[in-house]
Amino acid sequence: MYKIRINNMRFHSHIGVYQEEKKLGQNIEISLEVKFNINEKMIKDQVENTINYADFYAIIAEIVKESRVDLIETLALMIIEEIKQKNREKIATVKVKLKKMSVPIDGVFDNVEIEMER
Repeated sequence: MYKIRINNMRFHSHIGVYQEEKKLGQNIEISLEVKFNINEKMIKDQVENTINYADFYAIIAEIVKESRVDLIETLALMIIEEIKQKNREKIATVKVKLKKMSVPIDGVFDNVEIEMER
């Protein structure tokens, strides 16, 4: 088994519980880790024997662009399910870390982050 990671993809989203978040949007950061059920010896330097990680970025960008959900957990689950749909027999697990870079909470901190894996 091996992993592919795409780290710290940045997007402008319109998700959140508050109307201002949905109207103005906010910056989020997403990291993805995909574990495969592929024998490394079978890859043989052929992309068709693995999965092209550029497809993952495109899937995530489209989901973020279209989504108006309330919860970052919901967005993470949508990403996980869509990535797994790409090739269920080759994918063992998908992990998503999603950070909201600014949230309407009175306090001093860098961001809010969730992590989900299926």
